[in-house]
Amino acid sequence: MCGCRASVPSTKQYSVNQPAPASTKKIIALFFASLVISLGKGSELEKAFATAALVYNNSAGPEGKLSKAETKSLLQTQFWGFIQGQENKPKYQEIISALDEESENKIDFEDFMILLVSLTLMSDLLQEIKNVKTTK
Repeated sequence: MCGCRASVPSTKQYSVNQPAPASTKKIIALFFASLVISLGKGSELEKAFATAALVYNNSAGPEGKLSKAETKSLLQTQFWGFIQGQENKPKYQEIISALDEESENKIDFEDFMILLVSLTLMSDLLQEIKNVKTTK
């Protein structure tokens, strides 16, 4: 060994009394999500949530949040199947208007997931999915 410790990642261990920093927890969570998706491990539901977490994280800023404009753009590019045709529904208009207002506010992952669930529940695509029977 050359003795060049500067290029070696920290090997500090964390105990229960001294939890790992948030950045370390985030790296571990993202690694797990990537592993679930890439190896096909986990249930279909786990893969779906891991994918949602990765898409969110890849779009979020350094503080781990999305601006409302980024959120709206992400919905339009990554969730269009669920929001397509919803433009005339009052609840959809209310949600999108909220994203247009107070643009300095940021959306965290919890609020983003609530937003996805809300849009899914009102979508026409969900009704079509409910009508499809799958066999295993």
